[in-house]
Amino acid sequence: MFATALSCYPSRPIHQLNGAAQSPFRWFGGEPMTRPLMVSVAGIVFSIFVTLTPVALGLQTVDFQNEILPVLQQHCYRCHGPSEQEAGLRLDRKTGALEGGDSGALWVAGDRNSSLLYQRVAGLDDLDQMPPDGEPLSGEFIERIGRWIDGGAPWPDDESTSKKHWAYIAPARPHPPATTDTDWPINEIDHFILTRLEQSGINPSPPAERARLLRRVYLDLIGLPPTVEEIDAFLAEPGPSAYETVVDRLLASKHYGERWAVPWLDAARYADSNGYQADQYREVWPYRDWVVNALNADMPFDQFTIEQIAGDLLMGSTTDQKIATGFHRQTTCNVEAGVDPEENRVNQIIDRVNTTGTVWL
Repeated sequence: MFATALSCYPSRPIHQLNGAAQSPFRWFGGEPMTRPLMVSVAGIVFSIFVTLTPVALGLQTVDFQNEILPVLQQHCYRCHGPSEQEAGLRLDRKTGALEGGDSGALWVAGDRNSSLLYQRVAGLDDLDQMPPDGEPLSGEFIERIGRWIDGGAPWPDDESTSKKHWAYIAPARPHPPATTDTDWPINEIDHFILTRLEQSGINPSPPAERARLLRRVYLDLIGLPPTVEEIDAFLAEPGPSAYETVVDRLLASKHYGERWAVPWLDAARYADSNGYQADQYREVWPYRDWVVNALNADMPFDQFTIEQIAGDLLMGSTTDQKIATGFHRQTTCNVEAGVDPEENRVNQIIDRVNTTGTVWL
């Protein structure tokens, strides 16, 4: 639901994606890089390098950040982390891992069977298998560590380890790949789709019939089918601009906000009643209308977030910004006789925290 709601905030109208001059996906582009001439000496050096790489040796490379570090964090840090270093071994820092512990170096790069780390997690040579408490590592994890050692045991510097976590890497738009069929792609996204289809030996589907295309875009943008008159008017204009005109009109329609408010209101667990047995009516429709209006006004998603979480705390907050915090007031409420008020309040707090975390985190 959260991903769906994010899609409701296009930075530019959808129809512009078909226009190269106006498309935000022009960011994919840029001048092609010139390729330096490969001199013969460089070619020889490159060939030698390739023959010595793990890939050329038939080894499957292992990503330390995503495949090894999580294993160490989950299974090793309790005894060999920042708080405790049994046997003088610390594994949360590259320097500590390279120094090893009381038993010496942890690994011999390129040779798992001579590496103490692999011997310990695999329980080889009558050594106590690590970790000592709980279930041993799965065969998959043990093999992953072995392949990592065989591949040279690459470990990025401590400072770069945290910076290179995927959550802290700014997204970069890749250059659209080249395709065999150069006529089918209309915009940059089409290049990625067609590349995947060509890899699988699949031909793109033919263009949809115009009446069907119109129905699809209506249901997608406003959730309502076109009328017979609207279909006839669309078919009477065969030019490519007819579709863009329809998209512009639908994006400007009040029904656009109504259609795309539905998944967000579902995520916010919006309801016009209290829930529980009596399920009395409650007037929270202003929040519903605020969501619809925010979508129709193309409110930026950061502002959409701020006003719902803390609109009443903004300096000089408006009535609309206070209404936006109705997100927090969608909890069920039991008003039947005999209900413990404090228990009911605590239940609402738990629901509010769970919902806020689910939607935004």
